[in-house]
Amino acid sequence: MIKPYDEKPTGKKEQVRTMFDAIAGRYDLLNHLLSMNIDRRWRQAVVRMVRRQRPESVLDVATGTGDLAIAVGRALPEAALTGVDLSPEMLRIGRRKAAERLPGREIPFVEGDAEQLPFAEGTFGAITCGFGVRNFEDLRRGVAEMHRVLRPGGGLYILEFSMPAERSLSGRLYRFYFRRILPKIGRLISRENRAYSYLPESVEDFPYGGRFCTLLQEAGFAEPQRKELMGGIATIYKTEKR
Repeated sequence: MIKPYDEKPTGKKEQVRTMFDAIAGRYDLLNHLLSMNIDRRWRQAVVRMVRRQRPESVLDVATGTGDLAIAVGRALPEAALTGVDLSPEMLRIGRRKAAERLPGREIPFVEGDAEQLPFAEGTFGAITCGFGVRNFEDLRRGVAEMHRVLRPGGGLYILEFSMPAERSLSGRLYRFYFRRILPKIGRLISRENRAYSYLPESVEDFPYGGRFCTLLQEAGFAEPQRKELMGGIATIYKTEKR
């Protein structure tokens, strides 16, 4: 298991909370800078999928500063939205952004653990998660929790980093940027030594692609569809609760 701070004896969950609290103030800037704003387009691709389902309620797991939840809220003005995240500092920023961008809209941003979601079984019509599942300490348990709180027939939409094929020139160039350049820029701007070294390590450790689809099916979801973005830099996984 890859953890943000390998030298510390604490569990991954506690380390992830500490890391995101530390970088919360510069998180959005770095996301958009390091992806050249492509992350916004990726989230919009998820939003289009959710909008086709038109759920009455949506839970955004690992909501962070709320970008995906806010984008879903704009597309579905009548839907009840909830965000949940481990990091109180990320949530503080998310609440402020939601108040500014969706004025008058009540969106609970709940501090909570994705592996022990504080909601009853079958609460939500859809669940989204953007760049969060690879940070779960127990991935199977986190996926099982999303299955539990989703209504039968409800959609699950997960956007997560993956790795492009290494044999292609673009894949080799991306891996060089991801492993060597991105961590240096991230450290310079965030002033946090480990967060942007942990990022490529956690992506390469994550069971992306077919392995993650298998894990979703084992949790009780229908056969997932997956859409690779930018040659496999990120992937959208779409499935539903049987």
